[in-house]
Amino acid sequence: MADPSDPLPPPARPAQSPPKPSGMVDPARALLAQARAAARARGRTGGVARRTTRADTATRSGSSPDDRDPQTLAAATSRLLAQHGWEVEVAVHSVMARWAQIVGPQVAAHCQPERFSDGQLTVRTDSTSWATQIRLLAPQLLRRLNVELGDETVRLVIVRGPDAPRWRYGPRAVRGRGPRDTYG
Repeated sequence: MADPSDPLPPPARPAQSPPKPSGMVDPARALLAQARAAARARGRTGGVARRTTRADTATRSGSSPDDRDPQTLAAATSRLLAQHGWEVEVAVHSVMARWAQIVGPQVAAHCQPERFSDGQLTVRTDSTSWATQIRLLAPQLLRRLNVELGDETVRLVIVRGPDAPRWRYGPRAVRGRGPRDTYG
């Protein structure tokens, strides 16, 4: 008999579940056993914390900075340039943008860089006398450009004079000697 001062009756014993027939398997237990077997095959044991290696930290974030953290624009730009191999091209184009500062305003007034490919810089001048002058200054120009860009970035400076006048105007042209045949 229960004590009247005790407000709660004694806890009831839970009823035991009937035993399962021998042919049926609990699907949750089967999946758990399968996952444990796969983990053992990979060398992982349940319940034991494993040490992380440097390769593991590349796939998940932690207290140290990684690629998924906010980056500065300079860091993101330099990483993008390195991934695509654009460092030399960007450096050469920055030199082309600062051409007047590198060669001086007097020389820059008479020659402009035209293109850069395979270590060759092509420079266009506005007269044949300036083309000759730039050809004479090519070793100093080459040295100064390689100081700005890094050794052996520019291996050759090609100097071009002014273009010859073109006598073709419009989309159509007639074959022949050109304007010389009307002078005779």
